[in-house]
Amino acid sequence: MSEVIWKKHYIPIIGLAQVEYMLDKFLSKKALEDQIKEGYKYYFINFEGRKVGYVCIRKEDRALFLSKIYIYESYRGMKIGSSTLSFVYEQAKKLNCNIVYLTVNKNNSKSIAVYEKLGFKNVDSLVIDIGKGFVMNDYKMEKIL
Repeated sequence: MSEVIWKKHYIPIIGLAQVEYMLDKFLSKKALEDQIKEGYKYYFINFEGRKVGYVCIRKEDRALFLSKIYIYESYRGMKIGSSTLSFVYEQAKKLNCNIVYLTVNKNNSKSIAVYEKLGFKNVDSLVIDIGKGFVMNDYKMEKIL
């Protein structure tokens, strides 16, 4: 699932080499196991009996980090992302978090526009070295609940 979604969406933004590196570094079986041990929680997104994506969150003090939200391209624009974010907001409230935040690539204009429409604000600019000469050149966006 990750490979299909990532290659379709991110190759035009960051290129094939970085996509393959990030898939291995952040979404390999071992990486996922390590993330779960570190408190990340993964949930499949289901629509009409099909797994159409997934979301990953982690509590950090009074904030909930929305680490990942990925939906197959053919299911975008169907309010599935909005419904998934409602679930994320519910989880945040249950965990006594008053902020949900995420990071998004600065060149991912479509996703940035969606997040802004849903009430997220750009609060920081981040450049994070992830190794092998690659960086994550992101905005940090947050929504106060």
